[in-house]
Amino acid sequence: MSWSEERAALVASDWFRELPPEVVTQFAAMAVRRRLADGEMLFAQGDAPDGLWGVVSGRIRAGSVSGEGKELLVMQFEPGAWFGEISMFDGLARTHDARAVGATEMLMLPRDRFLGLLAQQPALYPHFVKMLCRKLRLAFSYIEDAQFASLPARLARRLIDLLALYGRETPEGLLIDLHLPQDDLGRMLGASRQSVSKELKALEAGGVVVVDYGKLRVRDLAALQKIADAG
Repeated sequence: MSWSEERAALVASDWFRELPPEVVTQFAAMAVRRRLADGEMLFAQGDAPDGLWGVVSGRIRAGSVSGEGKELLVMQFEPGAWFGEISMFDGLARTHDARAVGATEMLMLPRDRFLGLLAQQPALYPHFVKMLCRKLRLAFSYIEDAQFASLPARLARRLIDLLALYGRETPEGLLIDLHLPQDDLGRMLGASRQSVSKELKALEAGGVVVVDYGKLRVRDLAALQKIADAG
């Protein structure tokens, strides 16, 4: 990967797109590359923080496994996504496992150099605080959903969240441009594959979504939002 490619990987993300070009250049100069094989662990729950990670190619699954071996899939990160900011800022252990899906190329901004740049330019802090707050709001919504929302509402809300992150307009509808097997949707929602499959079939029968080979298109966003709001 060339320096220009590293810079492009930064500006592809909301984390860096709105920053001044000279600041992006400084971040690109500190970036460290890493390649992972399919299934290779990037970091494990409890590991010490090393920096902020971004996906250049491939995918990363972030989640945790219970003592009984049940997996909770928190998020799947696609190219352009950056993560690991919680431990980078508070200096505490990693909250989840992160593992490669397929051959994956990563960029890492080392924690000491990242925080050093922010110390030199404290005016950058409000930008990153805003990004952290966005994720915190999302986390609170997931907690509330788990306690109070029905499975149809939780599924609709998660699909809307994924649209915000990975949505792309196509002639057939809004594509969630993410390989998303129903098993993974179930792990995200704490539900069985069978339950998720039943709800997706109901959405498909109602003309709200189209499911096709691990991809999902939203045909009627207003109807999906109505289900999400129903709770």
